[in-house]
Amino acid sequence: MASNYDASAIEVLTGLDPVRKRPGMYTQTENPNHLAHEVIDNSVDEVIAGYASKIEVTLHQDRSLSVIDNGRGIPVDLHQEENIPGVEVIMTRLHSGAKFSSKNYLHSGGLHGVGVSVVNALSTRLDVRIRRDGVHYEINFEHGELIKKLTEIEKITRKDTGTRIHFWPDPQYFDSGNFRVKKIKRLLLAKAVLCPGLEIVFNDEINPANSEVWKFEEGLGKYLISLLNGSERIPHDDPIIVHRKTDDIQVDCAVVWTPESSQIVSESYVNLIPTESGGTHVNGFRTGITDAIREFCELRNLFPRGIRISTEDVWRQCSFVLSVRVEDPQFSGQSKDRLTSRNVGSSLTSVARNAFSLWLNQHVSAAGLIAELAIANARQREQSSRRVKRRKIGIGPALPGKLADCTSDRMDETEIFLVEGDSAGGSAKQARNRETQAILPLRGKILNTWEVASSEVLASEEVHSIAVALGVDPGSDDTNSLRYSKICILADADADGAHIATLLCALFVKHFPALVQRGNVYVAQPPLYRIDAGKEVHYALDDAELEMLTARIKSSKPKLKITVQRFKGLGEMNPPQLKETTMNPDTRRLLQLNIDSIPETEVTFNMLLARRQAADRKAWLSEVGNKAEI
Repeated sequence: MASNYDASAIEVLTGLDPVRKRPGMYTQTENPNHLAHEVIDNSVDEVIAGYASKIEVTLHQDRSLSVIDNGRGIPVDLHQEENIPGVEVIMTRLHSGAKFSSKNYLHSGGLHGVGVSVVNALSTRLDVRIRRDGVHYEINFEHGELIKKLTEIEKITRKDTGTRIHFWPDPQYFDSGNFRVKKIKRLLLAKAVLCPGLEIVFNDEINPANSEVWKFEEGLGKYLISLLNGSERIPHDDPIIVHRKTDDIQVDCAVVWTPESSQIVSESYVNLIPTESGGTHVNGFRTGITDAIREFCELRNLFPRGIRISTEDVWRQCSFVLSVRVEDPQFSGQSKDRLTSRNVGSSLTSVARNAFSLWLNQHVSAAGLIAELAIANARQREQSSRRVKRRKIGIGPALPGKLADCTSDRMDETEIFLVEGDSAGGSAKQARNRETQAILPLRGKILNTWEVASSEVLASEEVHSIAVALGVDPGSDDTNSLRYSKICILADADADGAHIATLLCALFVKHFPALVQRGNVYVAQPPLYRIDAGKEVHYALDDAELEMLTARIKSSKPKLKITVQRFKGLGEMNPPQLKETTMNPDTRRLLQLNIDSIPETEVTFNMLLARRQAADRKAWLSEVGNKAEI
């Protein structure tokens, strides 16, 4: 018999308990490398701020890791509110730290203030030694709990400053308890390259042959050349180097084009944090350079008749290393592998367009070779790509009347948004790029097609409209008649919207698997909340991101009035908001629908949607529903 649901059933997690309960929400759990990143990033922040010049990382025989820097040292004075030393606050309190405002770290990689406390929570032991104000201190923790208060070890000279953090990852929280040494070295090398003059030492006591020291007085250019390993490149001598600093952003990059497209390097960083999945800074960077090359070609009449270069034509053979420093970066999750700050995309577009336009016009010969590569790629694309016939009368079934089609006949640049509801569809039609983006409004929740045969699924009017608009029949492997390159599912950000998105994902997985396998299907991520803080506007995808954003704003600007608006649906967003957050390729969040394992996918969808498993669904969702990740 079920127990009573009253206040006694409500569980409150305090301190670092939330981290140990759900470690995957705070860090990557494949291995403890991300813990190392957090500690290293704190030391690098001291370097960026101008207080440190050396970092030493040691992998010890017992597979623990220590990081030493010669920065200012973590604060040891009593925190006014907590009445404990600052270092203890940082190690034992989530959402604590000196990075919420720009008073101490203008360009820091930290965002949520949970980094080093998460390291403490997920370690069997963590020791901190601090050299500050003429005193050498020590404090010790086990399993996130204080076991030895801050004590003085010895008196030292006031010039001797810095921090040493030594931690032992708890293997129970990771698939593998061992550090991936190659990835750590790769990270340290990048940090050294991006901070000219910084000395980084890596000691491997398990395998001393891995030990290495890096110090680069010259930065990105030579680093990019070394990564290309002697490949032919344009420009032939030095890469194109851009260094620009504005009021809100600092951009450093090195760029080359390689005729052999197999030799491609693409690395991006935000405040020295590697963004392996790119983000708005890379999108804006690509757009800016593409605009500059198009303008160069147009001014010199280089385009052959009927040829128009796309972003992919420019970037197919482009290698680059991009480093951006911004205040208050926003990342997609604590892993920080993708930047989501929307203002950064537009800033990068402007900086890249201006800088590369200047370079192209100053180096006309090399610029002409780059333009030739892009035009050749465009020619090849035109020859191989299929042109889509838009609404040709008398051929095939009539397109759905509610479809707002795009005008471009270049299939590779077109997108269709399957939008929940006529109201949201109206906003999307106003927010779209009419040339490349089509809108198909859907009426609420479509049919649950998971257990319907492909031969019968067209009985649903909504599914019939989708199939006709796409040009592909359910159950068919023939995608030659596909009319759009990207199929974007766009539903509200609330629970009902998630249900609709799930039903549409099930439709494509079950009845249009060829489109999923080809990578044509995406899920858009509109925000659930708008946060107004003075003149600043932020957007949050969900409650967790709302909490993080508001906590950061309150910490950095406590007197600022914060107003939160919850969007009841996409229809409540005006077209400019919808465009900025959800439809503009430079600023939106778009997830590709992929299938890693067909049997596992079928098991999951059976549990979610199959009628025969309805009785088991509630128990299953209660047990594992909170583990769902996008």
